[in-house]
Formats: sequence, structure tokens, C-alpha cells
Amino acid sequence: MLLRFTKMHGLGNDFMVIDLVSQQAHIQPKHAKQWGDRHTGIGFDQLLLVETPTRPDVDFRYRIFNADGSEVEQCGNGARCFARFVLDKRLTVKKRIRVETRGGIIVLEMRADGQVTVDMGAPRLDPPLIPLVADAEALTYAVDVEGQSIELAALSMGNPHAVIRVADVDSAPVQSLGPKLEVHPRFPQRVNVGFLQVMDRQHARLRVWERGAGETQACGTGACAAAVAAIRQGWMDSPLQLELPGGKLCIEWAGVGQPVMMTGPAVRVYEGQIRL
Repeated sequence: MLLRFTKMHGLGNDFMVIDLVSQQAHIQPKHAKQWGDRHTGIGFDQLLLVETPTRPDVDFRYRIFNADGSEVEQCGNGARCFARFVLDKRLTVKKRIRVETRGGIIVLEMRADGQVTVDMGAPRLDPPLIPLVADAEALTYAVDVEGQSIELAALSMGNPHAVIRVADVDSAPVQSLGPKLEVHPRFPQRVNVGFLQVMDRQHARLRVWERGAGETQACGTGACAAAVAAIRQGWMDSPLQLELPGGKLCIEWAGVGQPVMMTGPAVRVYEGQIRL
């Protein structure tokens, strides 16, 4: 069978998006791995599936597979693309939708300027909820990597994140330290790793090593996690702007127990069909 798909990106974090509301297909992890190959497939950071909801109080179900075939709980840049996709495909006429993910319920709102604001929910700071192996909740944790102690913040935005402050994001050890921390035993479900350079109270630069995808041009949940870590430690104030390799995101957070609001673009690249 031929399956219709859309290629999209949010700040260069790119996606293959498939409508499984009007199409019927059984997508498996092997398909994500096959299609995600940038030489022999479509090529993407994540595969996004738009499905009918399993509960009455939401509009859609949102599933996410990394290019390595692993299914993950959340993707912020993908969520913005999800909102634009369901409106463009006329799967809804609502400008504000509730979506269920493996990481919880999120709320997406299409703005008049074409940007999308995502209510990512409140960050989870308790170590078992991240999950992180630690004795108690703390602002930062010391993690041993091959005999070197790395100081990092850790939290969940529906998926696990570690945030490390660096003096210069351009020379940060993203490619060497990122993959080691991703599979560190203190993170039993692996972890996304953000390298944050604070410029001033409301501007910072960020690079993210994504679990199952490697370094990407942007990471929405990573930006949210970095903003939460920076605000909690008194480095920055809300609202703040994060500059990633692919572009800029605006993040707002009022404090513990409050939702993180992320605003940024979502772009459609092309439409295609692939044989399943």
C-alpha cells in the first residue's frame, strides 16, 4: 500500500509526519529505522504519528519514534509541527487542541502570526519521575563519567533531560560527552543532554544531544528543560529566549508546579508517498 506523509521541521529538527486518522496502517519501529536513514530512506530526526485519541477529553494521540526505531515520550518541536499538520490537513478546525502523549497531556495553540505555543506541562523534578538514580531531589547532581565528575541539572519534560552549563557552546563536548551521558546507568531510560551557555538574564545558547537521534538542530523539550534549570538556579529570568543551531525559541515558566510554555515556528517542507 502507498502511505501519504509530510516532511516538516521545527528550527531544523526534522520530522516525517503520518496521518493515521484518515489512513490505516500498522507502523512498527523497523519502519522508523528504515525511513529515518538519510541515505536510503526519507531521513529525519523523528517520525510523528497522528492517531485518534484513546480518551474522550483529548483531540488526538501523538506518538514519536526516533530514527533508531525507539519510541519516546515527548518532542516539543514535533508538537508544534503536529499542531500545524492537523490544521493544514483539516483534521480539526480548532486553534487550540489537547493531545495525549506517552509523557502526558499537552496543549497546542496556533497563533495568528503562524507561530505555535505549546503548554508542555509542569516539569518533573523528583528523581524517580525523571527517572534518575539519586538519593534526593537537588538543583544539581554530580555524575561520574570515566573518572570525571560532571555537574548537571536533571528533570523531565515528559522525557528525561540533563542540562550542563558551559562557558562556550561552540567548543562544548557535545559529540563526546553527550553519548556517554545518554546511556549512563544513573539514567535508566537514557537521557537527552543539553549544553547551555548563558549570555544574559534572558538570552542563552543551547546545543542538545538527543536520546536515540544524536545532536539535532533544535530540541523543544531540551529548550524547556534548559530554561527550567537556568531559572531554578538563578541564572536567568522568565520569559527567556534560547538560540539553538536551527533558530530561536521563547520559553516562559512561572516556577515549580507551573507549566512550561514554549513558542516557536513549524514549517511544512514537502508532501510524499511511501510504499509500506
